[in-house]
Amino acid sequence: MTPEQPAAGRWALITGATAGIGAAFAGRLAADGWHLVLVARDGDRLAAQAAELTGRHGVETETITADLSTDDGCEQVERRLADSPPVELLVNNAGISLNTPFLRSSAQDEARLLRLNVHAVMRLTLAALRTMTERRAGAVINVSSVAGFGAVMPGSTYPASKAWVTNFSESVGQSARPYGVRVMALCPGYTRTEFHQRAGIDMSKTPEWMWLGAPAVVDEALRDLGKGKLVSVPSWKYKLAVAGLRHAPRRLIDLVGRDTRGRIGRDRG
Repeated sequence: MTPEQPAAGRWALITGATAGIGAAFAGRLAADGWHLVLVARDGDRLAAQAAELTGRHGVETETITADLSTDDGCEQVERRLADSPPVELLVNNAGISLNTPFLRSSAQDEARLLRLNVHAVMRLTLAALRTMTERRAGAVINVSSVAGFGAVMPGSTYPASKAWVTNFSESVGQSARPYGVRVMALCPGYTRTEFHQRAGIDMSKTPEWMWLGAPAVVDEALRDLGKGKLVSVPSWKYKLAVAGLRHAPRRLIDLVGRDTRGRIGRDRG
């Protein structure tokens, strides 16, 4: 998929489609003429979103109500990725963070984070690439995070899960490239979505200049995908942050790498 190719009649599948970056992808792709398969846990919200996008842009929409932290949820989406009409763009956006430090967390909560942030991404990417490589066309965007470039949130396992997503996407992207298929990790910084609210994380002390808008993140992601990048880091300020995380002395990162978010309750998702 490249920006110059017509989107009309093509299908994209987006997980975590009803809010934040996922919803921004849905809106942008529908405006460009893509038909959409929308995946999320809230069936009523999915139905309303599908109706709104069809009414506004005249595209076809399908919905899959699924919890991707479960095997059943992943299997539902895998079946659609293997079915027709073929999905030419997969956006793995669904993910969670926990607002409980690891030492006070539970094995159940940590396993749920890994199943959604890591296991589901692996399964759906594999399912998509099986058909895309056969057709020698298609693309996968795995939504990761700037947090994955360093242990900047002591006690949080979210950055570790996103480090996996970024490295996985880079590696798989290299192996898929000869088949005409692109895989890219999208690594935004703080983005205005429902993500932190759903996790019960108070972000009120985060400076305004650090925030990105979801539509701008999506625009830059699609531009970078068209350029064939394996990793997309939207905004110059976060490009600088990533350079610092990659090259700064570890002791300096340990000093400044503290999670300044407030805690307002446990994430039950």
